Amino acid sequence: MDDTDRELLTLLQQDAGQAYAALGKAVGLSAAATHERVRKLRERGIVRRTTVEVDPQKLGLGVLAFVMVESSAWMGDSAEAFAAIPEIEEAHVIAGSASVLVKVRTTTTEQLQDVLRRLYAIDGVSGTQATVVLETFFERPPSPAP
Repeated sequence: MDDTDRELLTLLQQDAGQAYAALGKAVGLSAAATHERVRKLRERGIVRRTTVEVDPQKLGLGVLAFVMVESSAWMGDSAEAFAAIPEIEEAHVIAGSASVLVKVRTTTTEQLQDVLRRLYAIDGVSGTQATVVLETFFERPPSPAP
């Protein structure tokens, strides 16, 4: 990956819907050369997908919580069980006092409580500790800078 690839990634993270001609102009390449570079970034797995960033607040998802999931067993094989709960946006196996960290968005605290109940139904889960977010300063994608 060179500086041009990194610049393209930065531009795509700002707006993935930009035309190849506009991207190429910004980095000093033709539209065709830009298209080829982006294709190669996809082939190499650097660009995993193109998506739309949606404002959760405007969808009524005003409750954001991070939940530490404690377990009595290894949880590394439980990805499908966590993925089956649609309110969970992310799930990570972690080191420390808990086994899994999940990011949950819901409309109400009552719905968050329901998610916690469903977490307890996952085999091996022995406890949870939820931290509700009061304000988000920022969220950002990974930087392509070296």
